[in-house]
Amino acid sequence: MKYMLCFLVLTVWSCQDVSKKEQTQNTNRNIEQVEDSLAVYNFEGLKPFLNKMDDTIYVVNFWATWCAPCIKELPAFEKLGNDYKSENVNVLLVSLDFPHQYETKLKPFISKHNLQSDILVLNDVDANSWIPHVSAEWSGAIPATLIYNKDKRAFYEQTFTYKELQTELNKFLK
Repeated sequence: MKYMLCFLVLTVWSCQDVSKKEQTQNTNRNIEQVEDSLAVYNFEGLKPFLNKMDDTIYVVNFWATWCAPCIKELPAFEKLGNDYKSENVNVLLVSLDFPHQYETKLKPFISKHNLQSDILVLNDVDANSWIPHVSAEWSGAIPATLIYNKDKRAFYEQTFTYKELQTELNKFLK
């Protein structure tokens, strides 16, 4: 099932009608600022967010508005971010929504659900090259979560409840 989801995502992304000039411009730029403070990155632009070496614990969740399990677990990530702010924990939500849906689906979803976590959008069609850089264990299915600090990394290809997230986070807090 997760391979089917990965195949579907790759197929849709590869079927976009983008001119060679636009592809070159997007490849050469790491970040594109979208109105309302929504930052869109290719993987090279996102990579620094996945490899910080400071005293913070990062909880990075890969999700999309079209992914029902992702939507179901978002409140747990939001609560975790709020509850552990004083513990130097930073929740980062990385949206894998399709570019043509940023305005019609992603931004309204963020507003409607009043998401407070940091939100970045990954727009990089070459998933086969960047997925292994997130985790060699990742099949490409979402939801997927990376928890890391300067000393330790853990990757999860699953849906989380708040209690499960707390359990995994506590391994980093000890």
